[in-house]
Amino acid sequence: MQSLLIRNVRPMGASPVDVLVQDDRIAAIGAELAAPTGATVEEGHGALLLPGLVEGHTHLDKTMWGMDWYRNEVGTNLIDKIENERAFRHASRHDAAAQSLVLAKAFLALGTTRLRTHVDVDTQAGLRHLEGTIRTREALRELQQIQIVAFPQSGLLGRPGTAELLDQSLAMGADVLGGLDPCAIDGDPVKSLDVLFGIADKHQRPVDIHLHEPGAMGAFSLDLILQRTEALGMQGKVAISHGFCLGDVSEREREALLARMAKLGVVLITSAPPSRTVPPLMACRQAGVTVLGGNDGIRDTWSPYGNPDMLERAMIIGLRYNLRRDDEIAVALDTVTHSGARGCGFEAYGLEAGCRADLVLVDAQTVAHAVVSRPVRKLVVAGGCIVARNGVLRADLAFL
Repeated sequence: MQSLLIRNVRPMGASPVDVLVQDDRIAAIGAELAAPTGATVEEGHGALLLPGLVEGHTHLDKTMWGMDWYRNEVGTNLIDKIENERAFRHASRHDAAAQSLVLAKAFLALGTTRLRTHVDVDTQAGLRHLEGTIRTREALRELQQIQIVAFPQSGLLGRPGTAELLDQSLAMGADVLGGLDPCAIDGDPVKSLDVLFGIADKHQRPVDIHLHEPGAMGAFSLDLILQRTEALGMQGKVAISHGFCLGDVSEREREALLARMAKLGVVLITSAPPSRTVPPLMACRQAGVTVLGGNDGIRDTWSPYGNPDMLERAMIIGLRYNLRRDDEIAVALDTVTHSGARGCGFEAYGLEAGCRADLVLVDAQTVAHAVVSRPVRKLVVAGGCIVARNGVLRADLAFL
């Protein structure tokens, strides 16, 4: 049994303790723990201890992180971005395997040990992007838990054969089934959602649906999603990504939708973009809806923005929602830690004995201080293994 003892750290800003890790689990947390024979001992010097960070919504397969700058001249409509990206990736033979690995490693170096990524599945690329991202998931399996969402970025109904590809995606190992704007993109929300939920029910997999649709349109789609969630007994297995309509509709209508979401265990995933009306974070939480955070795309044909730093994303969420009190900023961090893990269904998460040993040490006085200052990650432990120091991955990890 491999043992690691980290001395003098402050879990979430609490009083200093030691943390004993054995194999991939936290074995004990307490004052002045004894080091087992042969244990590696790390001195924490009073650093703030956070659990491994969680990315709830990204697109590893799309990224051009580390590549030459992409000149973005795409149109403003959603369909413009979709078609431009599909054409670019086809023409350039964009390598989802190589690029997803580059970005996943960048996330890991900054303390993200669990993430959910949407991966494009369409009739032009087929399953190529999915196959590449599965290779990344397998390469990092011992260190970083990656959930893959088979995502019909070009729509489900408009390109015949997409449903069959999504079915194949789940059969070959995708963890979650994705969906996209059943009204605005597919044009037939009833058929679109019937097909989508039919595939999910067949494979008994959860669903994560991009819902960009605004106002009454988005609320209509959300109502249909909630109906199917209840009818199929998929409580706790459905996520709404973006959900912009929840920031557009009346307070009364929003409260009714949120009450249904909470009852059915439907979670909300937000990147808190500055350019759209966003669901009210605190109202969602008060209604009992789990809200988690994510970057969305990072440095791709859609946008040059984004950074694989979930403390930065927590800060952006805090800014977008005008969270200024320390307890409010702690909520922003929660979207990329405990709520992030709970919303994605990642198990054994946290800073307690028995949890998977995913640990991040930073020089910060409090949780709020860590969010606003985004300090260098002094130490990152993933699955009980020290993987990074001072924001840099260890070069001697052969599987990286």
